[in-house]
Amino acid sequence: MTQTYEDFSKYGKEFADTGLKSFASLSKGAQAIATEAGEYTKKSFEAGSAAFEKLVSAKSIDKVIEVQSDYAKQSYEAFVAEATKIGDLYAELAKEAYKPFESIVAKAK
Repeated sequence: MTQTYEDFSKYGKEFADTGLKSFASLSKGAQAIATEAGEYTKKSFEAGSAAFEKLVSAKSIDKVIEVQSDYAKQSYEAFVAEATKIGDLYAELAKEAYKPFESIVAKAK
């Protein structure tokens, strides 16, 4: 009976420590994602402002169409790149959050 209680206590403490490590990884990963999203928003706003200034100063309809097309192309490429980067950050977040539990799962098998 004493051995069972000691084992339970040991596994409970190990599980709690693992949970805290996982939470720290989640927190760090979420912060990285939020930072990246903030930077993308800032860059996107700056690019939109620059494109708007070019549109306002355009002297012909051809120039307006050219500026708008360039802006749309650059915005799309930036969005796809950012979505890929954010996806990679989420994948890394999941791996890092699970990593502390790998030893417990291995012991359970």
